[in-house]
Amino acid sequence: MPHSQKNQSHKLEVGLQAEKEAQGLMGSQVPVAEEKKATASLLSSLIQGTPEVVPTAGTQSVPQSSQGACSSSTTIEAIPLSKSNEGSSQEESPSSFQAPTFLLGDVLNKKLAQLVQLMRVKYVTKEPITKAEILENVIKEHENHFPLIFSKACECMEIVFGIEAKEVDPTSHSYVLQKTLGLTYDGMLNDSQSMPKTGFLIYILGVIFMEGNRVTEERIWKVLNMIGVCAGQKDFIYGEPRKLITKDLVEERYLEYQQVPNSDPPCYEFQWGPRAHAETSKMKILKFFSKVNGVDPTSFPSWYEEALRDEKEKAQERAATGDATSAMASI
Repeated sequence: MPHSQKNQSHKLEVGLQAEKEAQGLMGSQVPVAEEKKATASLLSSLIQGTPEVVPTAGTQSVPQSSQGACSSSTTIEAIPLSKSNEGSSQEESPSSFQAPTFLLGDVLNKKLAQLVQLMRVKYVTKEPITKAEILENVIKEHENHFPLIFSKACECMEIVFGIEAKEVDPTSHSYVLQKTLGLTYDGMLNDSQSMPKTGFLIYILGVIFMEGNRVTEERIWKVLNMIGVCAGQKDFIYGEPRKLITKDLVEERYLEYQQVPNSDPPCYEFQWGPRAHAETSKMKILKFFSKVNGVDPTSFPSWYEEALRDEKEKAQERAATGDATSAMASI
């Protein structure tokens, strides 16, 4: 793999770190001390944008930078703003993912955490959420900050859980929470405590795409181990991660897991499965990661060109299928 792509693949570890540590927003699910550390580290990792300043799992302090970071490991004090950077090529610069920040006080950050929790519950119960409900139950006297808090909560839901808020009634500002990127899997059990795993699936698909459309099991675990997700250790969001990626997602046909030909001792690798190809696309995955990092997809020419080829091939397949269906109907 070209050195520039290796640099950018390393960025996926930052995003996955953010996803894991974002469980700090789910305060009712984890010990308070762990929640506080995770919450601060989440926003720090998103703000810093470079692996060098992202604390590894278990780190208690949050590094500072000129871009701004959490000044305390007990609260979220900064939230990244997405920013398009069209027209610039950043594929050669691993430090180019620095994102601008917006500082919030402790009270507003608590409102953000509460809103993420409410949105997760609404997703589980399949109920819409309205602006009036958010103002009454979460924002309250901080109504002027609704646009910022709501937009940041939507970003958190999308990055962490792979769940997006879609407005269905502009008059009442009513939103439904749904899986993003066309995916239909969330891996949730039939209980209110389980967590959507769509975000985790998106990151795994992203790692595979950006590592050259196939990635060894060793590489996958290297990425996951960096954030404290280890085979055989049950995770509060993902369950038993090895079972999730080598069995559950394989049985769901999102991943293919097979031995590398002629490997001795045998080693295994992952590729996209047929359901992943059918439901989403390389372009959607690339746009997702570009959005998270505040850049334009064209900032990564090789990946963007590959994603365009993938889009063209899928369009040709759809056209061929349509022609065959029309021919059959005319018989």
